[in-house]
Amino acid sequence: MLKIAFNQSYIYPLEENHRFPMIKYELIPEQLIRENTCVNDNFFNPGKIDKKLVLLTHQEEYFNRFKSLKLSKKEIREIGFPLSKELVEREMEIAQGTVMGVNYSLKNGISMNIAGGTHHAFFDRGEAFCMLNDQSIAANYLLKEKLVKKIMIIDLDVHQGNGTASIFKRNNNVFTLSFHGKKNYPFRKEISDLDIEFEDNTNDNEYLAVLKKTIPKVIDEFMPDFIFYLSGVDVLENDKLGRLSLSINGCKQRDKFILDICKRNSIPVQVSMGGGYSIILKNIIEAHSNTFRLAQEIFF
Repeated sequence: MLKIAFNQSYIYPLEENHRFPMIKYELIPEQLIRENTCVNDNFFNPGKIDKKLVLLTHQEEYFNRFKSLKLSKKEIREIGFPLSKELVEREMEIAQGTVMGVNYSLKNGISMNIAGGTHHAFFDRGEAFCMLNDQSIAANYLLKEKLVKKIMIIDLDVHQGNGTASIFKRNNNVFTLSFHGKKNYPFRKEISDLDIEFEDNTNDNEYLAVLKKTIPKVIDEFMPDFIFYLSGVDVLENDKLGRLSLSINGCKQRDKFILDICKRNSIPVQVSMGGGYSIILKNIIEAHSNTFRLAQEIFF
């Protein structure tokens, strides 16, 4: 059975200028259940992550200040959300959802997190709506427990996974790969093991051609025994923060290619949803929902 991390805390109440992109966390599960792609049993409530798991990835001093709401005004400004107890709990539950998810992936081939993909969180700081790097935490958990030996993080969000690249820059057991907009945030990028940059307005054909040429090659060369997939839909042509021009179908073909190759190579995969800020809300929901539909179709 497909297992999907979701908690009501994901629907974090914010002032109006943050509310629009956050509402997707409420609407995606509703859509999946309404169309019978999923049932209630597909979803699990992760609860909060244990501090010792967070500290496999993040600096203790940073985590303690974050949890006790003692970040500086500058740090809070860089995160972009007002700091609160509810925000801390939400971030800890998202990270725990990804950690729990990897165990489901090892058993069933795949797991999903309605949220997550917090790839701008660094060892000692957060930025751009990311405070705890969920996939990095889960990757370090897998390595610490010796559940896997080699991990690949495939980050197809439109923004470079700078925090993830920084966290694993000296770890030969984790291969970081980022497809992102060349002229998009972050404007000072870190160095992943492989960075593929796209010009503004890149379309389906251009993007998918590079994807299909690149991904099989790096998987064959690195030979990971676990993959994390960040499936951000901010690559869509009408995304407010994206600058690329993929269609909903192009985004779906992207996801299908990644999930197919994981299934075909018997590599367990954990999927976090990442960004999606289209000016048309139904496009965000449809593009994200496609990822869950494909997971059911390909793995179950």
